[in-house]
Amino acid sequence: MKIGVVMGGISSEREVSLNSGKEIVKYFNKEKYDVVPIVIDKKDDIIAKAKDIDFAFIALHGKFGEDGIIQAVLETMDIPYSGCGPLTSGVCMDKDITKKILRSAGINTADWLSVKSVEEIDYDLIEKIGYPVVVKPNCGGSSVATNIIKKKEDIESAVSLALDYDTEVMIEKYIKGDEVTCCMMNGEVLPLIAIKPKAEFFDYTAKYADGGSDEIIVKLEEGIQNKIEEMALNCWKVLKCNVYVRVDMIVKEGVPYVLELNTLPGMTKNSLFPKSAKAVNMSYTDLLEKITEYSLAEVR
Repeated sequence: MKIGVVMGGISSEREVSLNSGKEIVKYFNKEKYDVVPIVIDKKDDIIAKAKDIDFAFIALHGKFGEDGIIQAVLETMDIPYSGCGPLTSGVCMDKDITKKILRSAGINTADWLSVKSVEEIDYDLIEKIGYPVVVKPNCGGSSVATNIIKKKEDIESAVSLALDYDTEVMIEKYIKGDEVTCCMMNGEVLPLIAIKPKAEFFDYTAKYADGGSDEIIVKLEEGIQNKIEEMALNCWKVLKCNVYVRVDMIVKEGVPYVLELNTLPGMTKNSLFPKSAKAVNMSYTDLLEKITEYSLAEVR
């Protein structure tokens, strides 16, 4: 079977995607698969470069990667691909829609509002939510243009910066607590990872630089562990996920809050998903094999 590892792309997370893609190509089982890199520089590259592959392993992040569009294109080409389908991908990419669905299902998430311009900023509502708040692109990732804002005077500049990367910006209550991530495969929760960034929060540097944060496999007190795992499973069901996702949460005083779901988690050497899989003795190569196997099982 010929597998194309699709990487690069047109989003602000292109560099991260290229790093993920290169490591995926490196560690795939070459004795079993013919593995080729497919670098996307513009949208129509996928049609020209992927036409002769049997399976697309998507290592893209951000726009035209996690938003369901490339998944839909691959479906029109009858090429199976890794991860969630177009609908779940698109919903999870949009943080505002994700949080609305989670809240409607009774899944805990921090208060927020979304704006499409600085003129839409509702300072009274932000005061009601309470400072500090996190300002970030609604459909962004990798913590690009994400800032913790502690006073009213700094809101407009933070929103303006985020609008350079997206057409909509989320202003969300900052929950100070312990950050954990739940990596899930085929509807099952892998070992939890506690994230202890050396910066104020888990920003771009903390995520991708060597030594930027401490990421530790943890087994929490049973009650909290069960709450987190149950919440992750509920997210999986409500958002109709499949194959693999990563659910990011903050735990404050024993109460978990869902931050977001990543339908195409990073797969660099510093990434969380391979670390979680390793905790159940699943090598990087085995992880790629499982993702491929589960993805092919979804093809109808």
